[in-house]
Amino acid sequence: MAGPVAGGAAEFEAKLATFVKENRLAGAAAGVVHGDELAWASGVGFADVESRRPAGPDTLYRIASITKTFTGTAIMQLRDAGRLDLDDAAVQWLPELAGSGSPDATGRITIRRLLSHESGLMSEPPGTDFALLQPRYEGVAARNLARATEINAPIGPNQQPKYSNLGYQLLGEIVARASGQDYSAYLQQEVLTPLQMTETGFDPMPDSMAARRATAYTQRTFSDELDVAPDLADGLAEGGLWSTVSDLGRWVSFHLGAHADQPRESSVLGAETLREMHKPRYLSDESWTEAFAISWYAVRKGDVIWVQHSGGLHGFTSNACFDRDQKVGAVVLLNGRIADASVLAMELAGIGRRLVQASPPVISAPEPTPEEYKPLLGLYLLPAMGELRRVEWRDGALVFISPNYAEPMPLRPAGEPDAFVVGLGFRDSGELARFRRTPDGRVTSLYFGSATLLRLAPVDAPAG
Repeated sequence: MAGPVAGGAAEFEAKLATFVKENRLAGAAAGVVHGDELAWASGVGFADVESRRPAGPDTLYRIASITKTFTGTAIMQLRDAGRLDLDDAAVQWLPELAGSGSPDATGRITIRRLLSHESGLMSEPPGTDFALLQPRYEGVAARNLARATEINAPIGPNQQPKYSNLGYQLLGEIVARASGQDYSAYLQQEVLTPLQMTETGFDPMPDSMAARRATAYTQRTFSDELDVAPDLADGLAEGGLWSTVSDLGRWVSFHLGAHADQPRESSVLGAETLREMHKPRYLSDESWTEAFAISWYAVRKGDVIWVQHSGGLHGFTSNACFDRDQKVGAVVLLNGRIADASVLAMELAGIGRRLVQASPPVISAPEPTPEEYKPLLGLYLLPAMGELRRVEWRDGALVFISPNYAEPMPLRPAGEPDAFVVGLGFRDSGELARFRRTPDGRVTSLYFGSATLLRLAPVDAPAG
């Protein structure tokens, strides 16, 4: 492994070991991602105390609710394929919800609201009791839908964040019904296999993987000895995956690829859709430090916004986080429930971020301008206001530059000659940008949003 982040290996190792010791954990595995590389990965302590089997990047841990980011990715795949719409009512796909205990409330539950935990749906499936010696949790969506009269939405949509495991279980069932495949089969075929995530999966798993699973431990009570945590059948789409640091490094890198200077496109999900998933949708606290996105949430620490998701299940705690600006992220997997994995993940990624910022930037050759775009480039005048705008080919994309925005606005082809739409993130997003030409092909103006801008043609220099 190379690059500026790999140079911090000793600092990462010390941070990981100190965290495990101070929190009196059995062990932990962690990794730091920079761009498309798992730049550092290691383990400290034990995956299994009794056998003294060490923790490492290839140890499998339950990642619990980080699974939700995979479910959201599957939903967005189906949206982009035209198989569903995020504003579809859930009852359209799950007609059993018409018999809900609060039909008016559940009738307002949409796929979009489920994705961002703003539907108001109850948190857990009917009959859940995590406090029992053998916890009770129904992880099969069909069985819960058969008890629809016990499903309710205790608050209305969009009133506040209301985290719902049941909501993501239902999203998994929507994936199954929209795709015509079992949820786990769909995820394997359309997400895990294309990303070469060969060490990620659901129970039951092959013996070769099962032998590398970490043992789950409860918190300490009156002794340094750790008790093995009770097993919990926790469903699929809401929290059922096992994975390794190595594989989750691939997952974080896949999502970071959407924010590269030249975004990496993938057959799994397009860069623009990935960025849509990462963008915070609404604040979840009055201090403006946390916000929910689509299947992810964001935490502001200082001047950095960490997009992330945690997981917590009997005996396991996990976190995956990343900074979109510096393209750095981290993965932390613990076989214990007495420490906050997100704290360590953000500290490790923060070290990586500092190392990246201190390194010299990479200089690469510019992407050639496509021939069909060259006539569009130049200065454009907004006559009524006497203001200039620019159309440029920059960082491998056609962009519109306005003094009203700090960032260039990307122009995406609209499917016909000289027609484009404005990319996401701006007031003009989705609006039409159409270039107009004279019969001889010379570009004379640009209709952008709701105004016509005149192209300023360069004046030939006089012969001297």
